[in-house]
Amino acid sequence: MRWKFLNSGVNSGKFNMDFDVFLAENFEPGNAVLRLYRWNPYCISLGANQSFEDIDLAKTRYHRVDVVKRPTGGRAILHSQELTYSVIYPIDAASSAKNIYNEINLALRKGLINFDPRLNEIDLEHAQPDFKEFYKSDISAICFAVSAKSELNFHGKKLVGSAQRKLGNVILQHGSILCGEYHKKIVDYLNVADEKRNEMLREISSTTMDLKSALNIEIDYAKLNTSILNGFKEHFNSDFEEIEQSSLENKMIT
Repeated sequence: MRWKFLNSGVNSGKFNMDFDVFLAENFEPGNAVLRLYRWNPYCISLGANQSFEDIDLAKTRYHRVDVVKRPTGGRAILHSQELTYSVIYPIDAASSAKNIYNEINLALRKGLINFDPRLNEIDLEHAQPDFKEFYKSDISAICFAVSAKSELNFHGKKLVGSAQRKLGNVILQHGSILCGEYHKKIVDYLNVADEKRNEMLREISSTTMDLKSALNIEIDYAKLNTSILNGFKEHFNSDFEEIEQSSLENKMIT
């Protein structure tokens, strides 16, 4: 397997989602891709099957927060103080979607420990929640309200949330590494009553953790980028060829 690495920097929500799909649809056999990126302006992404009616779109327009659909499943995320990763990985008889999901999260864990040894206490979630029951609650509109199996937790709280989709013969998996607390403001943009909003804020505060709060430091995103890349290199025992985004953007446009 030949790995390629793409440091995308900061982009709009629409570009980030379109570009992930572009990479998956233009996949080169025998290759896997790791991409790291951030968001400007801040953006709410909804799962592929989630309704825009969950969001107060007038409020997002007023605050200049973008709203986009992800090609993957899951629920709403406010992308703000975070580093986002995406991986394009081939699927065949030797590699199931579940196995790929687990391996990517192990690589992320290794990268986070490279960033700060105190993150050695990160665990993979061992249990799969009853999503059928979970989706009956108001809090289910928020992705970070619950950890799925193999997602990364720190001291029992969700630190990295991920989603996955099969596109042709490849897996697209992307997810958010929380770096600050701003993601909790997602409750301000949900179409729920104020009393429900306060209850949901308390719940998401009890279920999530971010790097700044966990480590009591300002997050150096350049260092975090390098640490995650090195974690993937170590876990997959591979060199990574760095590629330029501009060359791929030209192909996407044409």
